Amino acid sequence: MRYGIIGNSPMLGHAIEQAAQVAKTQLSDLITGENGVGKEVFSKINHDFSSCKHGPFLSINCGSIPEGTIDSELFGHVKGSFTDAKSDHKGYFEVANGGTLFLDEVGELPLSTQARLLRVLESGEFLKVGEAKVQKTNVRVVAATNRDLPKAILDNRFRQDLYYRLNGIEIHIPPLRDRRDDIPLLFRKFAADFSEKNGMPRVALSESAQHLLKEYYWAGNIRQLRNVTDHVCLMEAAQDGSSREIDANALRPYLPDNELNRAPAVVGSSHSGYSAETGAHMGSSSLSSDEKEFLLRLLEAMRKDIEDLHQQIGELKAQAANATSPIVTHIHPDGMDNAPIRHTGTSINREDYETAEEYKGEDEQQKPVSMDDIEKQSIREALIRNKGSRKLAALELKISDRTLYRKIKQYGL
Repeated sequence: MRYGIIGNSPMLGHAIEQAAQVAKTQLSDLITGENGVGKEVFSKINHDFSSCKHGPFLSINCGSIPEGTIDSELFGHVKGSFTDAKSDHKGYFEVANGGTLFLDEVGELPLSTQARLLRVLESGEFLKVGEAKVQKTNVRVVAATNRDLPKAILDNRFRQDLYYRLNGIEIHIPPLRDRRDDIPLLFRKFAADFSEKNGMPRVALSESAQHLLKEYYWAGNIRQLRNVTDHVCLMEAAQDGSSREIDANALRPYLPDNELNRAPAVVGSSHSGYSAETGAHMGSSSLSSDEKEFLLRLLEAMRKDIEDLHQQIGELKAQAANATSPIVTHIHPDGMDNAPIRHTGTSINREDYETAEEYKGEDEQQKPVSMDDIEKQSIREALIRNKGSRKLAALELKISDRTLYRKIKQYGL
């Protein structure tokens, strides 16, 4: 339980292993995951296993520093460089020299600061605000974000070169709802901590209460679970000082209804759906967040195509009703729309009718297109458009490089 990490999830174990391995190299790593999953804990793992472990460790939340002062906080300033600069000030890069600087929520940095950060990452050089003298530093930078950086790049809110510089190795921390079997273990630990800290009797969960916790969405992840645990332990502690077990009915009031059953529950290790690793079908909770978003975008594109098709059919019907000569249309079996065939005269001859029926019979024999087929075709086209560049294709598809690599391997592209 070192670093306070509790759980048996393979996804969590893989993230821990990655953090320890990349720390021994000169590769930079980008820690991704939702708010509250414990990204800072993994940055400390990286620090402790690196050659910088004897140096300082500083953790900075880039989203909490105003844009007007972020450059001064990171790189320092000299006296008189702006109105309130009454003395020289050391920035975090200077203070953390020889150690590790954890930049949490790096996606919140303004573009001008991103350019300064890229320079120090590539050369170890930086300029204090208001000074022309180049400073040198030797800092290991670990960055983290809960934002979709590839999307931010497409929206011109994050530098593409900085993204590639930070993302030598991506360490993804799974959300709590993707490691549901760990939730009762975490509750037990938080309840024990609360009891010891406040001198109050322990509160335990019955089997039904544990099951209820697993059904919860946990939008705030571990941070939210700790908050709920503290609340439960405070209000449900036995008055006689003995330990108490509560059931699902007693636990339910502490869980807001809007997050109950919000996502499919994954209880135990066996469930249905699709796994890119095994080729087996698994539940949607087994997919990463960018895979889910990718599938949703594909579904939305399909919906729009269907709407357009319905509109075209309606227009063709209207044209056919108003025209002096009928229009015959069909969809070719290869999926390409053929231009409408207009026949002279007021009727369709038998040969034309039989040809249309022949096409109709072929269409009816076509196999339904699956989501896998659509996903495979979308990836293939993105790779072609980007001349085989996986990084550019991943940016276009708005998924991570790691996810795209798995998909390429899965579909044999």
